[in-house]
Amino acid sequence: MQHTPVERSIVQKVLKECGVNDLAVASIRELVRIVDLIEKKSGVRFVRMEMGVPGLPSPEIGVQAEIDALNKGVSSIYPNIEGIPSLKEEASRFARLFLNIDVNSRGCVPTVGSMQGSIAAFMVTSRLNPQRRATLFIDPGFPVQKQQHRVLGIPFESFDVYDFRGPKLRDKLRSYLDTGTFSSIIYSNPNNPSWICFSEKELETIGKLASEYDIVVIEDLAYFGMDFRNDISVPGEPPYQATVARYTDQYLLLVSSSKVFSYAGQRIGLIMISDALFARNYPGLKQYFGTESFGKALVYGALYALSAGAGHSAQFALAAFLKAACDGKYNIVEGVREYERKAKRMKQIFLSNGFHLVYERDEDKPLADGFYFTLAYDGLTGSELLKELLCYGVSAISLQITGSARHEGLRACVSQVEIGQLDALEERIRLFHRHHGSGKNADKGNK
Repeated sequence: MQHTPVERSIVQKVLKECGVNDLAVASIRELVRIVDLIEKKSGVRFVRMEMGVPGLPSPEIGVQAEIDALNKGVSSIYPNIEGIPSLKEEASRFARLFLNIDVNSRGCVPTVGSMQGSIAAFMVTSRLNPQRRATLFIDPGFPVQKQQHRVLGIPFESFDVYDFRGPKLRDKLRSYLDTGTFSSIIYSNPNNPSWICFSEKELETIGKLASEYDIVVIEDLAYFGMDFRNDISVPGEPPYQATVARYTDQYLLLVSSSKVFSYAGQRIGLIMISDALFARNYPGLKQYFGTESFGKALVYGALYALSAGAGHSAQFALAAFLKAACDGKYNIVEGVREYERKAKRMKQIFLSNGFHLVYERDEDKPLADGFYFTLAYDGLTGSELLKELLCYGVSAISLQITGSARHEGLRACVSQVEIGQLDALEERIRLFHRHHGSGKNADKGNK
């Protein structure tokens, strides 16, 4: 039995205490708890890649705007459920300058993070038509959005898109949409966890099919601007953030402040609803929301029932971020490019030591370096690999819980890994490969 940085007995004891028999199906939050306990019992500081927590300081311009708002007394006043005017106006402007789309400010509504935006969207889209309640996930995807479906009792189906890129995507989507059971499609772009990014042609395919089948597309833009192969940082000039919104008017965008503005702790995001969808009437909504209007049902029905508005002071912070970006005073790409630099180095460490990428290409080109990457090691299942890495003081999550068909793989997030930890990561992964390398893995590590 080789010596490992963390004693195997400690890992086994913690897993038993937590009641986790198969790490492949453990949730992200369960893994966070497991790693916290192992760190405490072992005294070993982990290289933590399991949770997508922003690892950069919040820009001062938003922090100060929120402080100023608090000093003016907004904390004692309920915010308007539709959002403060300055945020709505800047959000509409941001859509025009960075997405190259027109969205009326009334359809730009603050949410308590994108997770509240997604659950509100599911509540409404699943009730547009009683014969069409299901959601289609273009996977891999964010596991909690499926959990939201389970909590709400909404049916869903999914498929791993990696083998259906490019022209193959159209027929694959039709095979589901032809059933007539789906009300919406959801995906993230860039993708959590695989970091694949849809091409304009693929987005056009999704958009045109949404219009043809009368489906609402829910596009999760949690990692706005973070396909670093395309610098979208200059407001009003191409290239723009890739979006389905240029190919259909049946869309709802989820925009987060957590990653692009490193403002995760204040739980503030946006829903952007297309003008056509906001104004559209669906008779099926009236039973649940007292109105047939999609926009009113989402804002005054779902969002009101969930939280009665997003945090008042945090709205001023997000308004300030958006204004600074639109005015060209804050570069939204340079502000988070450290993730790209860390991902490049971390990938090199793993690839030099017998690991391989699970998702590695966007059709004909390599994936961007960004917030996430996926990895596997021949001879070990995802569950086995995850457990083994815990013994080396390294954590990640299984791809199995993301809807991936590649259960041998793991998702690694770069955000919480400090630059100063990269040497320790390299030392631990080299040791891991020394203990496990043989055959194909040994050859990979020598390339």
